[in-house]
Amino acid sequence: QVQLLESEGGLVQAGGSLKLACTASGRTFGGYGMGWYRQAPGKERELVAAITNGGRTNIADSVKGRFTISRDNVKNTVYLQMNSLKPEDTAIYRCGTGPGVILGVPGAGTYWGQGTQVTVSS
Repeated sequence: QVQLLESEGGLVQAGGSLKLACTASGRTFGGYGMGWYRQAPGKERELVAAITNGGRTNIADSVKGRFTISRDNVKNTVYLQMNSLKPEDTAIYRCGTGPGVILGVPGAGTYWGQGTQVTVSS
């Protein structure tokens, strides 16, 4: 069993920055990569960024150049640095780990955090 705990999101003005953290406990997440997903009202869940155990990343085109993902294996934590935020980045962000997470197709065995709200005002 893996527990994922996300840091609080928040309200930020367009153009601002925010950093999210996701810390894993229980069984380590060494077997799978970690990913950040988001879901806005009325929209489907989408991959934002994911990172493998070896540090390879998969970044969505919509956030490429603005968001970066990194991980600290000692702290069992994955970070999502979000810069140049736009109103369309407003969503609930959740971290996950499990098969398919890296590729943007999380399977039934995915572990998820509770989600955190990020709101970007114009």
